[in-house]
Amino acid sequence: MTVPTRANAAQPVKLLALGDSLTAGYGLPEQQGFTRQLEKALAAKGYSVTVINAGVSGDTTAGGRARLDWALADKPDAAIVELGANDMLRGLDPDQAKANLDTILKSLKDRRIPTLLAGMLASPSLGKPYTDRFNAIYPDLAKAYDLPLYPFFLDGVALDRSLIQPDGMHPNAQGVAVIVERILPSVTALLDGLPNIGKTTVKTGG
Repeated sequence: MTVPTRANAAQPVKLLALGDSLTAGYGLPEQQGFTRQLEKALAAKGYSVTVINAGVSGDTTAGGRARLDWALADKPDAAIVELGANDMLRGLDPDQAKANLDTILKSLKDRRIPTLLAGMLASPSLGKPYTDRFNAIYPDLAKAYDLPLYPFFLDGVALDRSLIQPDGMHPNAQGVAVIVERILPSVTALLDGLPNIGKTTVKTGG
């Protein structure tokens, strides 16, 4: 029999993933990267979603800000913003990173694009003054824009060497799977808030 889950959308929902190498899938075949694994996980939940890979390896918040208009050319219905790790790794001023993200989030809000903000945590090796300032960026902006926040994109992965590539920084395919599993409820909650979500009909036996 056919079990209707939600009305079928004429076109799949377009979900923009604006980020750095963590979004881009650095060091991995395309199908093992974050956007493809997320798309597959959403499909398994019955969502018809095209996840647009707008991740650029090495990108800072300034880079993401500079190419935002280009990334929005696909006219996404919703967005995930995952930026800031490279600012932190380079020891760039947290205030500037916050200003860049603020500009990105304001632009998305002005375009009425529902957004999930994916946070990052600074390495303790950078010292408490820096980490305190950096780590406050994401909750502060989420509060300012009334956005859902996924506090740490690498949650469950960052400290597990078995989930990290040999470079010691980027998640391997298994690590990406953990990221997708953990962030998935936040992503589906974002999609469920859209007026016409792309959720398919699930067929079961019987």
